[in-house]
Amino acid sequence: MTILVPMLVGALYVCLNALIPEPHRRHVNAIMVAGAGAAYLSGGGLGAGEFPFVALMVYVGWRGLRSWTWIGIGWLLHTAWDVVHHLKGAPIIPFLPGSSHGCAICDPVIALWCLTGGWSAADLVRRLLASAPSARSATRSR
Repeated sequence: MTILVPMLVGALYVCLNALIPEPHRRHVNAIMVAGAGAAYLSGGGLGAGEFPFVALMVYVGWRGLRSWTWIGIGWLLHTAWDVVHHLKGAPIIPFLPGSSHGCAICDPVIALWCLTGGWSAADLVRRLLASAPSARSATRSR
């Protein structure tokens, strides 16, 4: 459950965001990844070390306004920050000790979606239909 639930949360995030039309989908996700950089400020587990990371994530989010790749990089950076906090024992949600661990599993799911272009729900349906066994056999018979 400590692995499956965070992966499902990441998949839910992706599915809901896939419903937002472009370019708003990319802009929303750029803002989300920039905001994710500030998620640890309330707990302050790394003290003043949190501030350079926030600045980095704001920059990455700004670059993400025009690039899905930068948004994906931002989620991978946040994954690394989650791991640091998990190992230090300073979770993202102070009263949930495993929350940084869960976030470190959830974030790469989102990053993968971003690094593949942040596809829409319609794109997903097209990809699923194209990869269906009946679609492959129909293509081969032509």
